[in-house]
Amino acid sequence: MRKYRIALVLSGGLLLTFGAFRLFTQLDPGDLVVLALWLAAAVVLHDWVIAPITVGTGVALTRVPPRSRRYLQGALIVGALITVIAVPLIGRRDTQPESKAILLRDYSVNLALLLGMTAAMALALYALRVLREHRQTEPH
Repeated sequence: MRKYRIALVLSGGLLLTFGAFRLFTQLDPGDLVVLALWLAAAVVLHDWVIAPITVGTGVALTRVPPRSRRYLQGALIVGALITVIAVPLIGRRDTQPESKAILLRDYSVNLALLLGMTAAMALALYALRVLREHRQTEPH
């Protein structure tokens, strides 16, 4: 096990060195500054916005009955992942030429549809569970 750990640390160190080398030799200094600002903004966004919202949502979900909580949690997780993917596409709409047709779609409408479908699926799965439990408790 120790040999594997040493090999993993060494390969990780080599990959980190290679990445840093490529970063500093391939990018202009101005791009490095933009990258550093982007990374700093990502840390601030995560620590001051996303993490508190996640914790607050988790605390609020403790008030939801346990039987339905898992379906609500699943829908919220899927919805958050879909939103994280869609928001950059919504923000970049109409910034590229028409030859890059992927950014010409109306992602805000698609996001609303996907979130609605996610909510409907979670509600349907919960309803199936309630129905199944009801059938199991019925006397035959």
